[in-house]
Amino acid sequence: MNSAVKQPPEPPDAPAPAAAAAAAPSAAAYRNLVMATIGFALTFWAWNLIAPMSGDYKDRLGLSSFQQSLLVAVPVLVGSLGRIPVGALTDRYGAKLMFPLVSALTIVPVLLLIPARNSYGVMLAVGFLLGLGGTTFAIGVPLVNSWFPPARRGFALGVFGMGMGGVALSGYFTPRIAKHGDNLPSLVVAGALVVFALLAAVLVSDHPGRKVPTDTLAHRLGDAARLRVTWELSALYAIGFGGIVAFGVYLPTYLKTWYEMSPTEAGAKAAGFALVTVVFRPIGGWLSDRVHPALVTAGALLLAALMAVVQAFEPPLNPTGTIALLAMAAGLGTASGSVFALVSQVTPQAKVGSVTGIVGAMGGLGGFVPPLVMGAIYSAKDSYAIGFMLLSDLALAGCVYAYARMRNLQRGG
Repeated sequence: MNSAVKQPPEPPDAPAPAAAAAAAPSAAAYRNLVMATIGFALTFWAWNLIAPMSGDYKDRLGLSSFQQSLLVAVPVLVGSLGRIPVGALTDRYGAKLMFPLVSALTIVPVLLLIPARNSYGVMLAVGFLLGLGGTTFAIGVPLVNSWFPPARRGFALGVFGMGMGGVALSGYFTPRIAKHGDNLPSLVVAGALVVFALLAAVLVSDHPGRKVPTDTLAHRLGDAARLRVTWELSALYAIGFGGIVAFGVYLPTYLKTWYEMSPTEAGAKAAGFALVTVVFRPIGGWLSDRVHPALVTAGALLLAALMAVVQAFEPPLNPTGTIALLAMAAGLGTASGSVFALVSQVTPQAKVGSVTGIVGAMGGLGGFVPPLVMGAIYSAKDSYAIGFMLLSDLALAGCVYAYARMRNLQRGG
């Protein structure tokens, strides 16, 4: 990039940009990618523990549709906003410290779900703490970004993004595990997090050439917030990833309410939706290594917009509704992968954590609002059509902006 001319020379242990770009990823790079993806998946499962059982909580606690939506949405809100400081802290202290630390701390609210299940107020409080599990996204992106050369980052970040399959794991397994005991899902996830936190403390490593910022947290966040591209990417990610999170946490409720499915059936269908987004996220990254990621984003959001229109007409689930929902999942998954391929191209390495925190937070916030809107609209109109039309409008706006403005951004190292 042009700014590289004005920067001081690289430290002796840092690879030259040209060499770094041409070098094949090391075994350590792939080890960190695998660990980051597993950790992301497990903490996302923890983050989403409430949603698959929301119908049970609604019946148990006598909740309205809006109260049920709020219970599901609170962890999403906290996990989203928490990415901002966690991303900046990762820039400063590294993923080797942050990954095992955040994973270990997430165990606490996972276990607190057990005594909290009979009180709505306490469940909201525990859901607030459970949001911590949603912050690991801002740890994994700068870790993976630092280990892979620019030509491979899109695909690598897409593979890491498959960790959001933790939502699918939660949707499919949590109701089934709960059949063998109400407390068992929390115990299983807590045990998995204990094992991962111990392994991460040993196996996760920061890149030896990682530049450690010396300025304050507030200054780093301010620098990231002053970049125009931070907010442009945030808007696109709020639509793409926000749509994924929204459907991940609300789809079981939607299927149970509108199509009268059992919690187990609804969880399985929602897991299928999440699985498709997981598969298409690395495809979005892979395409973005070959075509400008803004073009990939525009095409993916256009597909999502069209499928949202189809679903707004409330078609039968088999086959039209299923096809529309899965195609929408493919579009949203591809867009979420391509947006972060763009982040890796236009953001200086030392600021990736801070920018990722802000962009990831906006993506999560994009997932916080729709469940509340869908619940409120259904309570008022006894229909989900308006909610799907709003999603279509947002996706179409993102498509137009990505094509008209973002495709002019130049690739950078």
